[in-house]
Amino acid sequence: MEKLDEALVNLRQNMSDGKKQCEFYDLFLNSSFFVPILSESEQQEESGGVMPLITEADGKDYLMLFSTLERLHAWDATVRYLEAPGYLLALRTVEPLNWALNAGTDYSKQFHPEEIAWLRESVERCNAEAAGGQQA
Repeated sequence: MEKLDEALVNLRQNMSDGKKQCEFYDLFLNSSFFVPILSESEQQEESGGVMPLITEADGKDYLMLFSTLERLHAWDATVRYLEAPGYLLALRTVEPLNWALNAGTDYSKQFHPEEIAWLRESVERCNAEAAGGQQA
C-alpha cells in the first residue's frame, strides 16, 4: 500500500477529521499521476495537441487518474498516457469534469466538480501567497 492509499483509508475512516482530510488532499496535490490520453490519430482529429481520454459513466464525464503505472495498465494495458502532478491537474480541470482515481482498485475515489474547484482554489491561493512572499 502506498502513502496515498493509506491517506485515503484514513480519510474514509475519519471523514469528519479535518487533519485527515488535509493529509489526503496535500498528498494528492503533491503526487504525480498517470493520465490516459487519446491516441495520436484521435488527437489529430481533435486539436493536434495532447488530449486526455475522458470516459463517461452514469451521465458524467471522468478524467481517469492512476497513482502507478501498474494500476493504469491493469485498467488498460494499451492506452497512451502522460504523467502530471495533482496540483497541475487541479489548476487545469474545468467543470463539469469529474475525476476517477485508481478505478478498479480498493483505493479508488471519485472527485466531484465542487471538490476539484475547491482544490483549484487552494492551489491558486498558495501560488498567490508564494508569489507575494517572493516580492517582499
